[in-house]
Amino acid sequence: MKIDVPFLINNVGNCSDARLPLKDGCPERWTWSSADKSPEVQLTGRRRRTALFHPNWSNGTAGVRGTVSLSDGGGARYWEVHLSRRIFGTSMMFGVGTRCARIHADAFVNLLGEDAHSWGLSHKGLLWHDGTSRPYTKPFRENEATTIGLLFDPGRGTLTYFKDGHSLGIAFTGLASIDEDLFPIVCSTAAKTEMTLTLALRTFDSLQDRCRAAVARLVGRENDIDRLPIPNQIKTYVKEVLA
Repeated sequence: MKIDVPFLINNVGNCSDARLPLKDGCPERWTWSSADKSPEVQLTGRRRRTALFHPNWSNGTAGVRGTVSLSDGGGARYWEVHLSRRIFGTSMMFGVGTRCARIHADAFVNLLGEDAHSWGLSHKGLLWHDGTSRPYTKPFRENEATTIGLLFDPGRGTLTYFKDGHSLGIAFTGLASIDEDLFPIVCSTAAKTEMTLTLALRTFDSLQDRCRAAVARLVGRENDIDRLPIPNQIKTYVKEVLA
């Protein structure tokens, strides 16, 4: 199906070569925040991109915010979260929220969307916001790994979800009217569940921004950038987009 963001993606249907949003976009360096998470979340893996929820047992709901403000830069952003095979429990969720959104609760709840400060999709296929839910997609199969993509378009104020490369359609609208910064958030009630940030892209701000990404992609490593015969200020600028 086509969703209402034609300048960002091509038709995402059942064809194997369907393009994902911002496929040629600029890679981003953000990750999960070690300072803005539930005590029941451990961050592991390369650049702390894997969130392990309730590493021992669970008696509540744990969440973690991303380190990027989706309101910065003004462009669209797309990111993917890979869920391990342990998909079960009351609620595993992915979405966005302000700094006022809770990231811990001593109860099994749908934490994203429990109030007006967050918007989320649960693994049971329900969209949540302001304490109410509505059907959106089929419930995820338990104990079957999957990848969830999120496309945030600040210009149109929309949030769209993708599941294993296929668009689920626009989930939320009206986000352009939110005055506070919005951040990516994931949460889970289930013990020993993992979510890994595997991809983060944004639209290019300018031709200079696009050129920087091309140089970084070709060079690849910070040590190699240091060897380039260019001013140090430009070296620092190029390093900012290394994933």
